[in-house]
Amino acid sequence: MNQPRKLLRSKGFISLNNMFGPILETKRLVLRELKLSDAKDMFEYAHLPEIGPMAGWEPHPNLAHTKSVIQMYHDKKKYGQLGVFAIILKETRKMIGTVELHSYIKGFKAELGYTLNPIYRHNGYATEASIAMLHYGFMDLELRRIEAATYTTNTASINVLNRLSFRCEGMKKDGYYLYDGTLHDVYIYGMTKDEYIEKYIVKGENNGL
Repeated sequence: MNQPRKLLRSKGFISLNNMFGPILETKRLVLRELKLSDAKDMFEYAHLPEIGPMAGWEPHPNLAHTKSVIQMYHDKKKYGQLGVFAIILKETRKMIGTVELHSYIKGFKAELGYTLNPIYRHNGYATEASIAMLHYGFMDLELRRIEAATYTTNTASINVLNRLSFRCEGMKKDGYYLYDGTLHDVYIYGMTKDEYIEKYIVKGENNGL
């Protein structure tokens, strides 16, 4: 009764849905709803001073805080949001980061966000997870547009967005108010469904993931 139901298998992706939400699978990763049991793996990187502020949130002071954040992510689904996906490395079953489509407006748009444990950077995992989320957003949810925002100083995030072929649509001067009261310039990126189909479906540039 609770077995996953296959929704889509296309261009190397398997997209499933069950009582706990979508499960996305790529060549090296499984993306599924973030759980309280992921708290220890999440805290491993979320407490680092260089991680949270670059993504717009305060470093986690302790494991209890991490658990409260995960619960907050779950609660957002009560208001029609999609929740947050844990990035699970198939080889070890370890949770190494998160990826999400937040600020979701049904049938219209959402914003891509991702965070990765720095130990696992430079392996293409953030790009691989994000491509799966683009596929989910455009093909399963039928969004017309997916956006992304990043500090102008966040070169790692900018590199991911460039690899994904997002367009930089401009800069918002003092466009983000961080929890500590500082203001930051942000680049705004975007991709339409037509652009996604041209690159990833027609040209098949996500093959191998």
